[in-house]
Amino acid sequence: MENFTPVYGTGPLLGIAAGAIALLLFLIIRLRLHAFIALVLVSVLTAIAAGIPLSGIMPTLLSGFGGTLANVALLVGLGVMLGRMLEVTGGAAVLAGSLIKAFGEKRAPLALGVTSLLFGFPLFFDVGLVVMLPIVFSVARRVGGSVLTYTLPTAGAFAVMHAFVPPHPGPVTAAVEIGADMGLVLLIGLLVAIPTWYLASYLFGLWVGGRIEIPVPDDVLSDGTVVHENPPRLGTVVGLLLLPMLLIFSNTGVSTLVATGAAPEEALWVQAAVLVGQTPIALLVTVLVAMVVLSRGRFTRQGLEKLVGEALGPVCGIILITGAGGMFGMVLRTSGIGDALAASLESTGMPVILAAFVIALALRVAQGSATVAITTAAGLIAPAVHATSGLSSIDLALIVVAIASGATALSHVNDSGFWLVGRFLGMDVKTTLKTWTVMETLIGFIGFGLAFGLSLVL
Repeated sequence: MENFTPVYGTGPLLGIAAGAIALLLFLIIRLRLHAFIALVLVSVLTAIAAGIPLSGIMPTLLSGFGGTLANVALLVGLGVMLGRMLEVTGGAAVLAGSLIKAFGEKRAPLALGVTSLLFGFPLFFDVGLVVMLPIVFSVARRVGGSVLTYTLPTAGAFAVMHAFVPPHPGPVTAAVEIGADMGLVLLIGLLVAIPTWYLASYLFGLWVGGRIEIPVPDDVLSDGTVVHENPPRLGTVVGLLLLPMLLIFSNTGVSTLVATGAAPEEALWVQAAVLVGQTPIALLVTVLVAMVVLSRGRFTRQGLEKLVGEALGPVCGIILITGAGGMFGMVLRTSGIGDALAASLESTGMPVILAAFVIALALRVAQGSATVAITTAAGLIAPAVHATSGLSSIDLALIVVAIASGATALSHVNDSGFWLVGRFLGMDVKTTLKTWTVMETLIGFIGFGLAFGLSLVL
């Protein structure tokens, strides 16, 4: 809701936020209310409690729901179609077998994580996860053990790349806001992201996978039907996974040429490259290519239509819950909770890099979205950064990483990624908190620890 002025101060707003989260957890964990219904109900009650006018509640709810689905639904829908085709034709099994052969069965989680780090450069968290999950599940079925052992290193790889490394929108926006050099942010982001992933995702994934047994889901991306008589070649599978990356990279490259004046913005080829490189369009092109390549000699047109259509059914619940999580986050943002937290923290007088981390962390807890937390925290801390003398270009890049770290930790029930991972793996809320939330928190605090340590020695 635009032009809404919060009617309460910081204390009451923080109390409302804490009460809303506690109520949501109670409804889902204790009363076993469906997560979608619980999120919608608590969103309405929170909006009323925060003083949002009754006439503005529905626009606020729909804005949060629709805004989240605009980013997630297309990516998940197209990504799950691609994943389903790779699974059924045996393409995922071919890639899984190659990974296991190259790294060995004992290092299969490492192989999946390294692959996801590479794919995480251009692919957003949501789309990267849904593209990789069929491969993860195939490896888990083949090697055995808890699916967490394989999924957390994969999901964590996409999470650290999405938060720390350009060209993802969070670090790019933060770098622009505080005036950091983009190339240096990329370099230092990678320098922090890789050891952070190894400690917080890979090693933690191995540890928690040995203690919490989660079977490979049968009803999310696969129904167990696999055609192995004529599986695609490894090069075909890798090419299909690389195609959206290349298309998205073309968008980034052409946009850079336009920004530097090396290419005319009004040229048709420039506009076409930018359009095709948009993530949903890149995935659409990939799905169309996969339908042609993977169906050849394997499916009739009717069989292919049935295959991609049936892929959507199991993820509808995931998409709705994710949208409802975005709805809850929008209510928290509109009510002024995030701004109240950030303003109170900004006035404490702590070091700039620590204040950047704490403000981003507070915003992350308050409204859920890592990207929103990064961009908002960067805007809030920018005046303090510009007013602080003696900050080098490396210091500025490390502040961007600190913001990204704070915006990654403590993912919980108002984060769409929380529901996406939990529902794809068939986990309840309590188990998702013990696994996904702990991993994200480790990523945030280890990432900040590395950034803070580098700021002391560089």
